[in-house]
Amino acid sequence: MSDFRPFIHGGMASVVAEIGTFPIDLTKTRLQIQGQRIDSNLAQIRYRGMFHGLYTIQREEGLLALYRGLSPAVLRQATYGTVRIGVYETLKKQYIMQFGGKVVSFWLDVMWH
Repeated sequence: MSDFRPFIHGGMASVVAEIGTFPIDLTKTRLQIQGQRIDSNLAQIRYRGMFHGLYTIQREEGLLALYRGLSPAVLRQATYGTVRIGVYETLKKQYIMQFGGKVVSFWLDVMWH
C-alpha cells in the first residue's frame, strides 16, 4: 500500500464535490424544515421550490449564506471520501492483480475458492 494517490485523489474529489453541491444541499434542507410547528421561526413557508430557495437565500442573506456550515461538511467529506475511495481503489487493484485482470463475481470466488 505504498501508492497514496487514490487516497489523495479521493479526498480531493470529495471536497470539490461537496463545495459544488453544498448550496443545493443547504436549500434542500431549508425546504424540508420549513413549515415545522416545533419552532415558530420555521412555521411559515418561505421557499416555493429549489430555484426560488436559492434565489431568496442569496438575495436576503447574501451569496456567502449559501455556504454557511461548509467547514464541517468539507471536513466530513475529506475524511470519509479519502478513506472510502482510497480503500476501494487499493482493493480493486489488488483484486485485479490476483485474478489477472479477468472479471470474477465476488460470490462465485468466495464459494469456489
